Amino acid sequence: MRVAYVAYHFPPFGGGGTQRSLKTVVHLPTFGFDPVVVTGPGQASGRWTPRDESLNAELPGGLEVRRVSGPEPPDGSRRWQRWWQNGVKTELCSLAEVDVVHVSMSPFSTANAVAQMSLETGIPWVAELRDPWALDEMLAYETMLHRSLELRRMRRVLSGASSVVMNTPEAAARAKAAFPELAERVTVIPNGYDSADFAHPLRAREDGKFRIAHTGYLHTEELRTTLRSQIRKLLGGEILEVDFATRSHLYLVEALRRLVQAEPRLRDVIALDLAGVLSPEDPQAAADLDFVHFLGYLPHAASVALIRSADLLFLPMHKIRAGARAGIVPGKTFEYLATGKPILAAVPAGDARDLVQQARTGLVCDPDDVAAMMRIIRDEIARWESGAPAPVVDAACVSRFERKALAGKLAEVLRRAVREQAGGGAT
Repeated sequence: MRVAYVAYHFPPFGGGGTQRSLKTVVHLPTFGFDPVVVTGPGQASGRWTPRDESLNAELPGGLEVRRVSGPEPPDGSRRWQRWWQNGVKTELCSLAEVDVVHVSMSPFSTANAVAQMSLETGIPWVAELRDPWALDEMLAYETMLHRSLELRRMRRVLSGASSVVMNTPEAAARAKAAFPELAERVTVIPNGYDSADFAHPLRAREDGKFRIAHTGYLHTEELRTTLRSQIRKLLGGEILEVDFATRSHLYLVEALRRLVQAEPRLRDVIALDLAGVLSPEDPQAAADLDFVHFLGYLPHAASVALIRSADLLFLPMHKIRAGARAGIVPGKTFEYLATGKPILAAVPAGDARDLVQQARTGLVCDPDDVAAMMRIIRDEIARWESGAPAPVVDAACVSRFERKALAGKLAEVLRRAVREQAGGGAT
C-alpha cells in the first residue's frame, strides 16, 4: 500500500520531530507500505529548524519526496499558514494511487489541508500529534477563551481522521477526556530510538572527567518575564501552572556551583556538556563555571556519540502544580535510555518519571530540587571513582521503544484506516 507521509520537519532539518518522521519512513516498507513524503522546501533556518545535512544519507534509496514550492514566508505568520496548507493540499492532490495519508504535527494547521483533501477524495487520513496541541501544558494561549477556541478547532479537524496518534499515555488520556466521541480512535505510539544508531563501537574516553551531558533545547529564552505572560496566567491561558525555568540547565548549574564550592577538587573532576541550538541567554547562566561547555547543535550521530560516552545524562522538565501529571515525554528520553547510562531525571509526575524508573536507570528528583541534584551527582561521582558498576538497564522495558517496532504499530493503524474506508473488506 502507498502512504503519503506529510511532515514539515524532515531532512535536511534536524531535531526530535525530524527523527520520528525520518525513522518511520525508513522502517515502513518492512511492513508493506511504500511511503511518499510531502514536506517543505527544507530551506528555512531558525531556532526550531536546525539543519542536519547528515540525515539525508539515511533516506532510503528511491524514496519519493515532494517538496512544497517556495519561497517560504516568515514562520508563524498567517501568510505562512496559507502557503503551507495550500502547498500540502496541492501536492497531495497531485499524487496518484495513494491509499492513506499520515500527518505528523506540528504544525497543527497541516490537519486542515489534509482534512479538506480527504473530504474531496475519500482517501482516509491518520493524525499524529507529536505534541498534544491545545491540550499541551507547554503552550500558552492569550486567555482561557483562546485555548477553548483552539480546542474546538482541534475537535472539528480531528473528527475527520480515521485515527489520532498521541505520543504519551497521558496525552492520549487527555484527548479521550476532552473528545469522548473520538476515544475509540485515539491510540498511543511513543517516541523511540533506532538501535542502528547505537550499533557502532565507541572509543573509550581517556580524559579522566566525570561527564554529564544534555542534548536538545534548554528553553532559557522562555524565562523572560513580561507583562504579557503574567496576564496570560491571570486569564487562564496557561494550564498546570507551568514553571519553564526548570526545563533548562539553571538548576543543574546551581547544583554544580554549590557542589564545587563545598568540594573545590570537583572543579577539576566534573565536565558538563550541553549540546543543542543555543539562545543568547543559555551561556550567561554558567559564565562563572569553566567546566560547562556549550557545544551548539550537533549532527545526530555526534549527539548520540556524546550521550553514549557520558557518565550521567541530564533530563530536565518543567515544574507543574502538585497532583497533576505532565503530558509530554521529551524525545531525548528514549535515546538516553538506549545508552543504558544513569539519568538524572529532574522531572514532575507523569509518563517520563514512570518510564525512567521502570527502566531502572532513572535517578529522579523534582525539577527544582537543587539539593537532590547535588546528592545524586555526588553519589554518582563516588560510584564512578570507586569503579563500581552503574545500575543495569531493564533491556526488555527499553526495547519496546525501538523505532522499527513502533513503525510496525503505525503500519497497523494505517492498514486499519484503509480497511475501514473500504467498508471492512480485507486489505
